[in-house]
Amino acid sequence: MPTYDYECDACHHKWELFQSIKAEPEKKCPACKKKKARRLIGAGAGLIFKGSGFYLTDYRSKSYKDAAKADKSASDSASPKSDSGAKSDSGASKSSDSGGSKSASKE
Repeated sequence: MPTYDYECDACHHKWELFQSIKAEPEKKCPACKKKKARRLIGAGAGLIFKGSGFYLTDYRSKSYKDAAKADKSASDSASPKSDSGAKSDSGASKSSDSGGSKSASKE
């Protein structure tokens, strides 16, 4: 529900009122009790996101999301093949990779 600004034309008292969009504008001034109040036109508030679930990626195009799904499914199908070796194999491949890169850089 928005907050509206009001001003009394009789006493020039200004105040804010938190009310529903569908509610009728207030006519009675809380200060002088005369029915000369009017709702002011304001700039309004900016868009406020509350919560932790709003990200730039929430508003991506459909084609971008489809491409991302394709990339993810391709990487998921490739991952089990590379992880099929035991832990000792991965350690051995790392040491052989680093050794191989050193010898390749010397040549």
